[in-house]
Amino acid sequence: MYLQLKNKIQNKKFISLEITPSHGGGNAAIFEKLNASRLKEKIDAFVVTDSPLARLKSDSVITAFKLQEYFSKPAIATITMRDKNKIALQSTVMGANELGVRAVLALTGDPAASGNQPNVKGVFEANSTLLLEIVKCFNAGIDYAGKEFSAPLKPILSFAVCNSRANNPKTLQKKIMTKLRFNPSAIITQPVYGLENAKWLKNIFDEAKEEVKADTELVFGFFPATRLKTAQFLNSHVSGIHVPQFLMQQLSNAKKISEAEELKIGVKLSKELFNELKNFHPKLHLMGANNFKLLDEIIE
Repeated sequence: MYLQLKNKIQNKKFISLEITPSHGGGNAAIFEKLNASRLKEKIDAFVVTDSPLARLKSDSVITAFKLQEYFSKPAIATITMRDKNKIALQSTVMGANELGVRAVLALTGDPAASGNQPNVKGVFEANSTLLLEIVKCFNAGIDYAGKEFSAPLKPILSFAVCNSRANNPKTLQKKIMTKLRFNPSAIITQPVYGLENAKWLKNIFDEAKEEVKADTELVFGFFPATRLKTAQFLNSHVSGIHVPQFLMQQLSNAKKISEAEELKIGVKLSKELFNELKNFHPKLHLMGANNFKLLDEIIE
């Protein structure tokens, strides 16, 4: 399954789907909603979030395992540096390996204080490159301290993320190069809004990839901004994302007519964006807060 995932990413087309686990006893309702949509047939892999925005959700590794069992598609488990030290990180990756979850997306994670749990403290022993280094050690047959394993692990695929926009392109390129040195299978970007942004980002990535001599692939993040408040929030409050003014202006004009018109225009613009990105670089990661019906409509 994971050899096929690696091949899919390296081939011309690849689509992954973000899944946010439930806050409560199980993910049955999410799975049923996904099973009822055609979206499950159009994707190559799942990416399971790890309590995004520091808001408590079910465990990403266990949810990834359940997704694989239910849909027979590979799942990439996100693991953040916010919640685990070096021992816990390694233990989690080892346990995931035993379950058959052999793909890890390394994230630094949102600040613990931004979530909804009282008096919580983040761990943050290092940024996400520590987890990339741990996976690299594991694939060499040793733990992070250099000790050989008593029994070998199955090969693990690592994934990383990067911003989709920056005021200083060289700074972003250096950050990408740092992650490329661990040769992850792919780097997934923050949502991209516009072909011009996509071309700019791919050029930065390609230069970094050539410099490091990695075989990592670039995957564009895609999050449909179908409401003005969503577009405004992303542009103002999420670092590393740029929503063009013309997109927000069209949503604003439509909102003045009605909410239905705003949604109609938002879906139309999202469809156009998806097709532009797909035609330019058909390796995309779909994000939509588990709104599978909307995503299915947009990518049809």
